Amino acid sequence: MSRLHTPASIDAAPEAARPLLEAVNKQLGSVPNLFRLVANSPAALEGYLGMSGALAKGRLPAQTRERIALAVAQINACGYCLAAHTYLGSNLAKLSDAEIAANRNGRSTDAKADAAVRFAASVATQRGHVSDADVQAVRAAGYDDAQIIEIVQHVALNTWTNYINEVAQTVVDFPQALPLAA
Repeated sequence: MSRLHTPASIDAAPEAARPLLEAVNKQLGSVPNLFRLVANSPAALEGYLGMSGALAKGRLPAQTRERIALAVAQINACGYCLAAHTYLGSNLAKLSDAEIAANRNGRSTDAKADAAVRFAASVATQRGHVSDADVQAVRAAGYDDAQIIEIVQHVALNTWTNYINEVAQTVVDFPQALPLAA
């Protein structure tokens, strides 16, 4: 059971959040628990959706964004986000099981994406205090300053959802992510 109230439906959410939840429902075909939880603060929901929407228009491919989300969720041990992004990575981004496992280990089987995921993992584990070598490695893989900024922003946004879900102990409404093989 969640430690914070999760409105049972769109109609049970604060009035100011309802149009935002309706938009989520239209886009996803459902309203996952994370969105209904965050709807307790319409301002927070608007901020989350705004940032997510803006980043979706960025230059990082959807697959790379999911790879980063998986790496960050694993680093932050967020069961909700691991379940959600394993599902989204597999079903929407069409990542293989091997790729999802690599992402959760802070890597990728794709050479260019590997640099982005490794950099994102370094940003997350080092709390932004990355080395010159980290920045040089992601640049050498072909990422420019705009893309590096987007990687950092994805780390920040995913860290926020990880923290929200861990604080709330959000009930997982996606298939559970399997533990990583040793």
